[in-house]
Amino acid sequence: MEKKSFFKTYGFVFFMLIGIIAGCAVGWLKPELGSKLEPLGTIFINLMFCIVVPLVFFSISSAVANANGAKRAGKVMGVTIGTFFVTAAIAAIFMYIIVLIFPIADKQVVEESVEVTGLGFADMVINFFTKPDFSELLSRRAILPLIVFAVLFGFGVQAAGGKETLTAKILDDVTNCIMKMMKIVTYYAPIGFFGFFASLVAAYGPDLIGQYSKTLIIYYIVCFVYMFIFFPIYARFGGGKGGAKVMFKHLFRPAAVSFGTCSSVATIPTNMDVAEETGISKEVTNVVLPMGATMHMDGSAMSAIVKVLFLFGFFGIDAAPGKIILAIVIAVFSSVAMSGIPGGGGTGELVLCSVFFPDQLAVAFPIALALGNLVDPPATMVNAAGDYVASFIVERFVNGKDWLQKKLRKDAEIEVK
Repeated sequence: MEKKSFFKTYGFVFFMLIGIIAGCAVGWLKPELGSKLEPLGTIFINLMFCIVVPLVFFSISSAVANANGAKRAGKVMGVTIGTFFVTAAIAAIFMYIIVLIFPIADKQVVEESVEVTGLGFADMVINFFTKPDFSELLSRRAILPLIVFAVLFGFGVQAAGGKETLTAKILDDVTNCIMKMMKIVTYYAPIGFFGFFASLVAAYGPDLIGQYSKTLIIYYIVCFVYMFIFFPIYARFGGGKGGAKVMFKHLFRPAAVSFGTCSSVATIPTNMDVAEETGISKEVTNVVLPMGATMHMDGSAMSAIVKVLFLFGFFGIDAAPGKIILAIVIAVFSSVAMSGIPGGGGTGELVLCSVFFPDQLAVAFPIALALGNLVDPPATMVNAAGDYVASFIVERFVNGKDWLQKKLRKDAEIEVK
């Protein structure tokens, strides 16, 4: 695997941090200047909002339309997806408990509270997943209904011939073009964040800076705690006696690669190597690890909870149990169902913000986006290293709970000979 330089790996995060820090400093020291820099941030936000709607539709429908048919190892895939959902839910709940103990945004920054309109359960489901008119789908306020429509459209293309159809090729080509456009826009991100945070701090004061720092410290620590508490539990459950010990023997390599590259996909070869050394079968690793690189996102589920609770405190919203349950559901959905989408992380953040802060998207979305980028290294580490650990669980259900013991006995016999 080709190694990326430190600058290529962390350059964007580095410049974004400079933009955020410089913007906060200007807004704090020169509030009158900071307020005048708001257009720099607004340009970036508007560009992102305009890109995200077509990106969601074309990327999702293209992924479904160009899939290699429906024939695959049903049992392996079913257990794999189930494992991803369960571990993501555990991660989200764990982060929520930690944040209850160590509040990350316990001081309201915005003076007026944002009211989340209360809907009945049936109305909430209807509005959550559908819209009465097609034109209503073409809005950043209807991301989830747009996702449902894109999935259905993709399956329609599959039924008409799948990847061999002209439509599937067009969807894929447009998706690639939008992604190139997204890359161009991200070059402007540090300037956009500079202007946004300058105006934000000028308007709301230095309280925002302290709450960001506290949030990042808590998140980084919790990621390592999660790895050292829950990964051994998953490995013990999947591999039986000795599973945790074997897991820790191999965990450092994928953890280091993912933290250093900020890429789950770049960690696949390393995960493949350590899984083979562990004794996990190819039929499992060939499904779990590639799928895991785009769908198994425990770190992303935890960051989703951090973002929504941070914004609850920021806007002075009461974190009622019903809202927390909804936040956990969306965190799991966004981490598992949307992480395989190009730009899926940003889509998940937009879903969170559109559900809880529909009238404050222009403020809530860039804050969530900034948090997502700043916590990317530890989040990716938990995501990618977790792919290797999840393969223990899938192997247990596919090849029996004593698979690791058989491997260890075989290794012992070879050493004796």
